[in-house]
Amino acid sequence: MIATKSKTNQPVIEKSKIDYYIVHKIPGRIRFRVPLLAHDPDYAQSLQELLASDSRIVAVRVNRSCSSVAIKYQLSSAKNGLIPAYLVNLLRDAKNREVAKKSQKTDYSGLKLPALATTFALLGLGFPIPRAIIAATVALAALPVAQRAYTSITEKRKLNIDCLDFMAIALTSAQGNLLTPALVITLHEIGDQIRDRTARVTEHHAADLLKSLGNYAWVEQPDGQKIRILATEVQPKDTVIVYPGEQIPVDGQILQGKALIDQQKLTGESMPVLRQVGQAVYASTLVREGEIYIKTERVGANTRAGASIELVKKAPVYDTRMGNYAANIADKAIWPSLIFSGLVLAATRDPSRAASILTLDFVTGIRVSLPTTFLAALHHATRHGVLIRSGRALEKLAQVDTLVFDKTGTLTKGEIEVVAVETVGERISRQRLLTLAAAAEQRLTHPVAEAVVNYAEKQGIEILPRPEFVYEIGLGVRAEIDGEQVIVGSDRFLRQCGISLDCPHDLNSRISAHDALLYVGVNQEFQGVIYYTDPLRPESPTVIEKLQSEYGMEIHLLTGDNQQRAIAVAEKLNLPLSQVHAEAFPEQKAEIIQKIHESGKTVAFTGDGLNDSIALAYADVAISFGGGSEVARETADVVLMDDNLSSFLEAMAIARQTQAVIKQNISLAVLPNLAALGLATTTGLHPLAATVVHNGSAIAAGLNGLRPLMHQDPPRQRSEC
Repeated sequence: MIATKSKTNQPVIEKSKIDYYIVHKIPGRIRFRVPLLAHDPDYAQSLQELLASDSRIVAVRVNRSCSSVAIKYQLSSAKNGLIPAYLVNLLRDAKNREVAKKSQKTDYSGLKLPALATTFALLGLGFPIPRAIIAATVALAALPVAQRAYTSITEKRKLNIDCLDFMAIALTSAQGNLLTPALVITLHEIGDQIRDRTARVTEHHAADLLKSLGNYAWVEQPDGQKIRILATEVQPKDTVIVYPGEQIPVDGQILQGKALIDQQKLTGESMPVLRQVGQAVYASTLVREGEIYIKTERVGANTRAGASIELVKKAPVYDTRMGNYAANIADKAIWPSLIFSGLVLAATRDPSRAASILTLDFVTGIRVSLPTTFLAALHHATRHGVLIRSGRALEKLAQVDTLVFDKTGTLTKGEIEVVAVETVGERISRQRLLTLAAAAEQRLTHPVAEAVVNYAEKQGIEILPRPEFVYEIGLGVRAEIDGEQVIVGSDRFLRQCGISLDCPHDLNSRISAHDALLYVGVNQEFQGVIYYTDPLRPESPTVIEKLQSEYGMEIHLLTGDNQQRAIAVAEKLNLPLSQVHAEAFPEQKAEIIQKIHESGKTVAFTGDGLNDSIALAYADVAISFGGGSEVARETADVVLMDDNLSSFLEAMAIARQTQAVIKQNISLAVLPNLAALGLATTTGLHPLAATVVHNGSAIAAGLNGLRPLMHQDPPRQRSEC
């Protein structure tokens, strides 16, 4: 039960420990005072993101200094009782989300003992710290290494890197050198923590993505009463009502009403579609206009959108542990090191020589430098507006030779824009035609109507008043504008209104070449057309050209939109039509990605919608945008936070530079140890000298790995989207 006391400004305490009260409330706008905002910036950020992603909310303004959040919302939501109870739930959800994020942060408690042992060993060089205390601390810090070595020998029946580490630690400690084992343990633990910190999103987090299908649903009871319940509580055969501006929470068939539905999130279609009684509708799609009653058939994970998320969860999650590089080398280095040390010990009877060989293990430098290199590169990428989630993603990104793009919202803006206005003969000017059409289309929520009004405003045209109008969903609008009868809509709508579409042959041929246009009639005469499109992103042609020419990549276009629109985009970008895949459902996108991968390619896929999530999960590298759907962002290995494709070129450059640094680090770690090993095997090498070479090479490789952080980025000129 939610209780608010806005009249007396008394705070309301929810079970989630969120204190708030309503400062003021008017239709379409409400402002809350939330004390937590003032001292918890993470909560403020989570609340901002959560509110901004909600389809019912028009605008959000968080003011931390005043501990307030102002929210503008759709009036269609308010009339059904969604405010303020619905918004209060979002305040709580933002807190829960932040708590979940903090609980997932890496636990660095494993570093405490190694760090303490190293500190004691260093202080012991100049201060009278009892050697027994230092030795005991080093032994406790080495205990996890010993346990892992024991488990590997007894359960897996094999020697691993932990066995080599433990023998080197034991021998150097037995010779009285406690600083070396303490440092080795500490550096290894730091590398492991960095490795785990950059791991890919886990399956349990992917399960939370089902929440993105919708939080609440309006259900009609047998007695005709309408109640709002959690979407997860809706049952098959329930009648769900969806109002304008709301997201459909279930799969089912329309029982009553008709609506213009935006399916871009699910199918990738750039234009809304009309759905009427008897037709199917799907969860996660948006009702732009109209009001529909739906007979529920599937809910939650059983919906088409839910099935997509389930497939994402079942997709192969690749190993992201950076230590694999070192482990692979270690597997090959363990037995040669043991054999060498045994032979030297048998020949010389000198334990120090055997200890030197075990100390020179080739692997420590790699184990320390690789995580450092990856972490430095990941931070370097964030300075370019790119979030790369793991070292594995960075490694694969450098190997990509085939890039597959979604169309709508990825290569294109995902927003409708008017590109031209054309009149029939000399009966009316283009400006007058646009003036009348924009006046008729004003305040309609259809994306094409909004595009016409925006285009008119950019042309400096005054939007005339519209005293009366009749809007027919999926067809068009009739209105009286400036004393003239104006009809704007589809060709079918104008014919229904008794208007002949006869026009000169040249205009008719141009009209036939477009599938995205509005017809305009004035006073029962066909007067002209307005062409519109979902335009390319300004940076798309340049990015595609560079990927093909400079990186030699094979580019594919993969979309759920129709073949004609897909081909039009491919031709503008000079893509071969054999590499265009249109009208693909989400699961078909994944199949195409797998097919390209099985042909021997390393495949990256770029998409931003729920319909792209399965393909993202099955690609070698998944790329999305910061402004994409939550499912796409969380599935992606690489997120372009500034929503600009040019950032991908920078990510590619960083990945390939990192690959070069890794090769340098392997050389820095292996070659000095290899030379020292030769000396230790022949003429002999003191363990202290071996330790200097061993740790020195590790430090050199580690410092080399930090170079990306020291790189100064030149000022960048960016095209505006």
